[in-house]
Formats: sequence, structure tokens, C-alpha cells
Amino acid sequence: MAHGVLKQPDSGEEKLEKSSQLEFADNRLLIDLCGEFDRNLAELENKLSIQIVRRGNVLDLIGDKPAAKTAALVLNALYQRLESGKLIELPDIDREIRFTLDGAKGSTDQMEMFSNGRFEIRTRKKTVEPRTEAQRTFVKSLTNNELVFGIGPAGTGKTYLAVAVGVSKFIAGEVDKIILSRPAVEAGEKLGYLPGDMKDKVDPYMQPLYDALNDFLPAKQLAKLIEEKTIEIAPLAFMRGRTLAHSYIVLDEAQNATSMQMKMFLTRLGEGSRMVITGDGSQIDLPNGVRSGLLDAESLLANIPKIGFNYFTSKDVVRHPLVTTIIEAYDNRSQQ
Repeated sequence: MAHGVLKQPDSGEEKLEKSSQLEFADNRLLIDLCGEFDRNLAELENKLSIQIVRRGNVLDLIGDKPAAKTAALVLNALYQRLESGKLIELPDIDREIRFTLDGAKGSTDQMEMFSNGRFEIRTRKKTVEPRTEAQRTFVKSLTNNELVFGIGPAGTGKTYLAVAVGVSKFIAGEVDKIILSRPAVEAGEKLGYLPGDMKDKVDPYMQPLYDALNDFLPAKQLAKLIEEKTIEIAPLAFMRGRTLAHSYIVLDEAQNATSMQMKMFLTRLGEGSRMVITGDGSQIDLPNGVRSGLLDAESLLANIPKIGFNYFTSKDVVRHPLVTTIIEAYDNRSQQ
């Protein structure tokens, strides 16, 4: 595959310190690489604090050498993506920057992990790719383990990736059902005062799971699968007494499950099933004095083989950049 060739300009010692050139052979792909009105280049400039000037099939990378080198690696990775027939969207640029920066400061194992090709999760509506090292490790753990925990702050893609992998496995015929659950802690004893039948009462608490599924499956197909109970979305309390075999099972917001509820849920795991537990230990809504089942399970099960524990931090947030700053502010206050 052809890649951009990184070289230094010939004129001026000072320019050698501040500018590099990247040359691409295919002008058609270069147009897609730059994006409409050069929006992809503008995104790189903002993220890496450099200037990119396009001249024909050459891109001048103007800035400090480390930033220019990172930009060159990202541009080459995006160009390779175009060569493989894929499109480039802004999240793809963010993902490549994160992978490049993590790889530059990471261990040899991390470098090997990133060099072995991209992880792709294929669903009916879209292909999902991890955007951070922690996300990629999480997806790998979901592939290798029958029971996986994903623990970290909001906005890090834990639930989204867990559901995406579940839909992918369902499409491939690896599981017969998808079961998604959450504790309805916020409702408590007031659940009965909400209008409508039981489904109407609990659906507001399940909405994030519906949102994720809608991203991966066509609306008519999703509605049919839910009607047939091939896909179930139910409160945690509804799991009691069941054995969940040949299913892909996700418990979201697990920090709001009690220790007894967590034990009950974990022991639902049946033959041919995979189970994913996601949660954020910093957002526990349980009454004072009630221990979180997520924290309890973390301390009890951490050293058991074939159970994967995966951790996310504010650096893995893939929502609005302000979310990262907000999480870090709260974390700093907690540490103080």
C-alpha cells in the first residue's frame, strides 16, 4: 500500500526544526483525506497545535517535530483507511490521534497490539471501531472471556461497545439471545406511582440501552426481535430465578446493584453464554450504608482466571471534550 512520504524541506536550518512535508501519490484519495473544505486537516491542526498547508499532492506540516511526526503518522493511517475502501469521519481522526499518542508512550506490548490491525465490530447498521487503548483492550477481553467487567467514568463507551459486540455475536449466530439489564434504583418504591403498565414504568430507566441498540439494528428488525423476546431489555430485579443460556447478557450501571443483586445476577450465567458488567464506581446512587455490588464483585473476583477486568479513565472519554475536564475536576476534588 502506498503511503505519504515524510521528508524535510531543503531550505533553511530553522525550517528544518519547524516544518516537514508529506507527499501522497493518489490525488483522489488525498482529496478525501483532507475532507470537505479541508475539515479533516483543520481537526488535526486543532488537536495537535500545528499548521497544515496543502500544495498539490504535498502537505506541509508546520510545527514542532513531535507534533509533525504525530500528524504524519495519523495522516498515513487515515490514508491507509481510504485505500481499503473506508470513509473518514471526525471520530476516526480522534481515534488515530489517540492510538498514535498512546503507542508513542506505551510499552512494547502496546505497540504490538496496535500494529496487528484494527478491531472492527460489524453490526447491521454500522461498523464500530475502538477509539482508545482501553476501549480496544475491552473489546479484546469481550472476545476472549465469558465474564467481563468494564469499570470507569461516563462517556468512555463501555456500554456502547458491550452492546455492539453483543449485536455482532448475535448476527454471527454465536448466541441466540441478547439480554440487557439495569438496576432501576432511581425509581425505588415510587415505581408504582408512575403512569402506564410495568413496561411504561421501567422503560425510562432502560432508554440508554434502547439508544445503543438503535445504533446497530434497523428499527423494524429491532422491534420484531424485542417483540419475539429474542432481545430483552429488563430491570435487574426481573432476572431473579432465571438461567440465561446461549445468551449475551449485559448489566449496565452495575454500581447501583447491591451485593446480593450482583451475586444473583452473576449466578444467572448459563451454558454457552457471555456476560458483561459495566459501571462507574464514582456514581453510586444506593442509600448510605448499602455496599455497591460492583465494588464488592471487584474485590472478590479480581484474581479469578477467565474473568476480565477492564478499567477506563477520563482520558478514554469520547464525548464532548468538556466531559473529560468535568470528570477530572470531580476526581481531583475527591482525591483532595
